[in-house]
Amino acid sequence: MFAGAEVFRLLQEGATPKDIDRATKKFGFPVGSATLFDEVGIDVAAHIARDMQTVFGARLGDSSMPQLFQDLVKNNLCGRKTGQGLYIYQAGVKGGDREINPKFTEIIKNYSKEAKEKTTMENIQWRTGLRFLNEAARCLEEQIITSPTDGDIGAVFGLGFPPMKGGPFRFIDTYGVSNIVDLMNKHRNTYDERFAPTQLLVDMAKDNKKFYS
Repeated sequence: MFAGAEVFRLLQEGATPKDIDRATKKFGFPVGSATLFDEVGIDVAAHIARDMQTVFGARLGDSSMPQLFQDLVKNNLCGRKTGQGLYIYQAGVKGGDREINPKFTEIIKNYSKEAKEKTTMENIQWRTGLRFLNEAARCLEEQIITSPTDGDIGAVFGLGFPPMKGGPFRFIDTYGVSNIVDLMNKHRNTYDERFAPTQLLVDMAKDNKKFYS
């Protein structure tokens, strides 16, 4: 949901659902992250966002997000199940041919945020990706998962993380822990503390360690 929160922040900054889907599918996710909200159900996301905002506060994202989800639900924009969400669902219309829902566009405008950087494909990929990677590392740090292998298997088979990238921990090793921490700190300086790297990653970068030997 942390990466999902970043998706909605990007939408608040003017990215379109198709921008999000193109970028996340290009990264390797089987389903675009905007479409995924419609598939799971925005009503479901509304319940999750409300509870997670209470527990995590600013770490999750902007405090207006639960209300944004509630407004979408009140307008029956629950996703595929109601025929409309971020997209409009019509019989015979598939994938990239779907129309962005103008009702969604109007509602999101009420929650608009200023973009601090140009919203490019790379910007979308890193902002959503870094949130995913950071929370994966936090799960290991807090012993929610017992090993990087468990985290990678769970992310690939349970969350759709691109299998060709090996999972979040394998990806961090490949890209370099220090490089990931540097990117997180860059985004932290540009945006806010939601991009602050977890202590595990900071320590590993300092000691030049990897998750896998």
